Order: sequence, then C-alpha cells, then structure tokens
Amino acid sequence: MTTVDQDLLPEPLPPERRGWRTADLARASVVALTVWFGLQLAWSVSSLLFLVFLATLFGLAVGSGVDVLERFRIRRGIAAALIVFGTLGAIGGVLAWTAPTLIEQGKQLQTEFPDAIHKLQTWIDSKRTGLVGTLIKSAATPPPLAGAAPVATPVTVGGATTGARTPTATQVMRQAADSIAASPSEAIKKRITEGLGGASRYLFSFVSNTLAAAAAFVLLVFLAMYIGAEPEVYRGWLLSVVPATSRAQVRLVLAEIATVLRKWLVTQMIAMVVIGVVSMIVLLLLGVKAPFALAFMAGLFEFIPTVGPVLSAVPAVLMAFVDSPEKALAVLIAYWGIQFLENNLLIPYLMRGEMDLPPAITLVAQSLMTLLFGFVGLMVAVPLTAAVLVPLRMMAERENAREKALRRTGRLPDIARAEVDPDTVMSEADSGPTLGTT
Repeated sequence: MTTVDQDLLPEPLPPERRGWRTADLARASVVALTVWFGLQLAWSVSSLLFLVFLATLFGLAVGSGVDVLERFRIRRGIAAALIVFGTLGAIGGVLAWTAPTLIEQGKQLQTEFPDAIHKLQTWIDSKRTGLVGTLIKSAATPPPLAGAAPVATPVTVGGATTGARTPTATQVMRQAADSIAASPSEAIKKRITEGLGGASRYLFSFVSNTLAAAAAFVLLVFLAMYIGAEPEVYRGWLLSVVPATSRAQVRLVLAEIATVLRKWLVTQMIAMVVIGVVSMIVLLLLGVKAPFALAFMAGLFEFIPTVGPVLSAVPAVLMAFVDSPEKALAVLIAYWGIQFLENNLLIPYLMRGEMDLPPAITLVAQSLMTLLFGFVGLMVAVPLTAAVLVPLRMMAERENAREKALRRTGRLPDIARAEVDPDTVMSEADSGPTLGTT
C-alpha cells in the first residue's frame, strides 16, 4: 500500500468552513452569470476584439521602434507616428513602383487562367483509363443521396403528359455516372468552379463592404500607434483589475507574451519578404507566366500560416499548366521545397529558441477559429494560440521546478518518483527543430 507524506496534504478546513454556505452559492452564481454574459458580449463583438488584438500585435512592434528612437530624445508620440506613417509610406512607395508590372501581369493572369482550366480539362479527358482516370472519376462522382425518392419522368401520349415511367434512385445515379464518364473534365471543372466560388464567398466576404474595411484599417493604424507610444498606460489599466498579490506574476506573463508576439510578427514579416523573393526567382527560372504577380501573392499569403502557402500555390500551378503538366509538377515540387526549407531552417533560425508552436495544436486552432469566425479568425489563430500557450508553459515550468525541489528534499511520494523527469517533460513539450540558443 502506498503511503503519502502528510506534509504534502493541505491543511483541513475548520468545521464552520466545510460545505457550501449560502454566501458561497450566491458568489458562485454571480461569477457564473458574469462569465456567461461576458462570453455572450465577447461573441457579439468578436470582430472588434480581433481587430484590437491585431492592433496590439502591431503596437508591440511599434513600441520596440519607439524605444530605439527615444534614445535620440524623440518624444514617444512623435516616434510612434513616424514609424507607423513611415512604414505605410514605404509600403505605398514599393507598391507604386511595382504597380505597373503587377497590373500588367495581373491582367495576363486573368487572361491566361481560363486557358489553364481548358488545358486541365484536356489533360483530364486524355486520362480516362488507368489509375489516374479511376481517381478522377472517383473524385468527380457525386456521393449517393440517402433515401432519394424516385423521380417521375413525364411521357407524352396523344398530346397528354403522363408520368408513365418512374426511374429509381439507382437509375438516376447510374445516369449521372454515365454522364461523368462521358466527360469527367466537365464534372471536375464544375467542382473547381463551385469550390473556388464558395471559398471566395467564405474567405473574402469581409471585403464586400469597402467602407467598413477602410474604417477598420484606419482604426487598426491608430490603435497600433497609440499602443506603441504608451504601452505602460494600457498595461497599467489591465493590471489595475488584478489583485495586488498576483500582479508580479501577471506582469511577468504579460512581458513574456509581448516578447513572443513581437518575435512572431517580425519572423512573419521577414518570411513574407523571403518567400516572395524566392518564389519570384523560382518562377522566373521555370519560365512561368506572370511571375511577379504570383510571387506577390505568395509573399502576401505567407502571413496566413499553413493555409496561405496552399492558396498561393494553386494559381501558380494552374498557370504552369498552360505550358505543360510537367511544368505544373515542377512548380508544385518547387513550392513544396520552399515551404519545407522555410519550416525547417528559416523559421527556427529566426525564432532562435523561442516558443515553437506544435503543428497539431496550430492546425486545430486554425480549423476551430476558421469555423467559428471565418477569415478573420484564421488570421489571428496562430498569434492568439502563441499568446495562450505562454502562461501554460510558465505554469508547467513552475510546477516542474516544484517537483524537482520536492525530489531533492525527499518529500515526493514513491509513486510520483517513478514518473517522467521534469526536464524530459519540458523537452518533449517543445516541438519543432531549433537552431542556436538564446
């Protein structure tokens, strides 16, 4: 029978504090109602909360630049305005410089895209037999409708229309399969068109209202500028609702979250530039049409981890299909190689020992946020997950340090000593390769 050290057990409560009292029930009810109404309010204004989170993310980066300019006796408010509007001016200048090329190649991309779809149709029609044809037919065949009712086919007899023939659901599905077998490319084209149309409505519905998008952008710019100019003011207001005994720990958590988010944002910005330049070089070497426009899309979509590279690879592969399927395969392999080198060399080198997000957690967070909040949720999923994991990691480090202290003093029960070493727990929690040390 396992014995437990009594010193590890909490002190027993006095008799008058045992059980639930009326005051405890009332307090728990108030807390539950407050949490419920708070969640309902957060859900109703989720777009504004995500906008504030993005502004805080950019404001942290602005704050780092403001700290540097403050050493040259530049006031923080002026420094924040210089950084924000200077960055917007630099981006606008680059876009104005590259606008003629991007517009010309964008028109070329728009013109060549139907040809790419036509080439894809031709290639699909030529692959009706063999393994490729089987896969195409299986992808194009619609799933059977459970419980489909027979559809009456009207037959005209002597000028009168009667429902003389009623084909069954099996016959209807056989006719659909025969039509797909006759022209599988049409079914594939229809599915691609419907999928792209649905994705466009789903992912980019937020730009339908130009005025709202412009107002959100202006609000984002000024919030980032204000937060970067005076981060201590907003941190102080946040700490004002925290009990005095917990403020030191919360202050450490906020500082660590700020460091991780700032590092993640800088890493993403560098990765966007690198991916855009490398993609342009690869597309030029492979002779793909509209390389600058496609590379611009690759760099822009790089801000959306996991999903962005896939969205940017689709038009590049289709444009390569205009020339040949072999070139499309080469472009697909090149894009995969670029992402492989980025995920295993560039990102770990830029992060340099900071928190690496486990791929499974990242993918689950992106899927959940996209289902709940759409495209905006997808954009904030990764940095929000990184922010949430910071206090969890700090709690794990604290508990592991406590476990090691208990082992040194011999106060840990025998059954707990057989568990995994705390250092092993933390090393297993860190996923992804790391290059260099902090």
